[in-house]
Amino acid sequence: MTKKEKFQLVENYIIENQHAHYRLAFSYVKSKESALDIIQESIMKSLRSIDSLDHIHYLKTWFYRILINTSIDYIHKNKRIALVEDDVLDFHLPIQEDEIRDIDLYEAIDHLSAQHKTIIILRFFEDMKIEDIATMLGENTNTVKTRLYAALRKLRTNMEEKVHA
Repeated sequence: MTKKEKFQLVENYIIENQHAHYRLAFSYVKSKESALDIIQESIMKSLRSIDSLDHIHYLKTWFYRILINTSIDYIHKNKRIALVEDDVLDFHLPIQEDEIRDIDLYEAIDHLSAQHKTIIILRFFEDMKIEDIATMLGENTNTVKTRLYAALRKLRTNMEEKVHA
């Protein structure tokens, strides 16, 4: 496959999956502008390293890995800056108990390590299989399972503490 064909495939993939990419980046930074910056940087990195894409059937895992690493790098570089969207300041009080639990869940996920947060987001929000997550992260399937279960235990403990508080 020529470099030009790879560029075209990557471009089509990015355009077709732009909402999923935005959702993933936003889940890390909780800011529209920052998520868009991460996506832009990820696209640039992917185009610069297109030669490393050996098999086109790994396009999704290849790009997700770039996107996740870029998101984590962005957080590390900007951890002293707390960004708040304008519409976050214009919040409403939860009306139903489910909404309260959702807020607590998202807050608990935000307090996980980047490693655990990535696995939770990919497994439950992006509905990826454990094998695909392992491939994407360059990890053994059993390692991903162990980290997933550890993250779920931490989430459960955190949620139980909130209920009893």
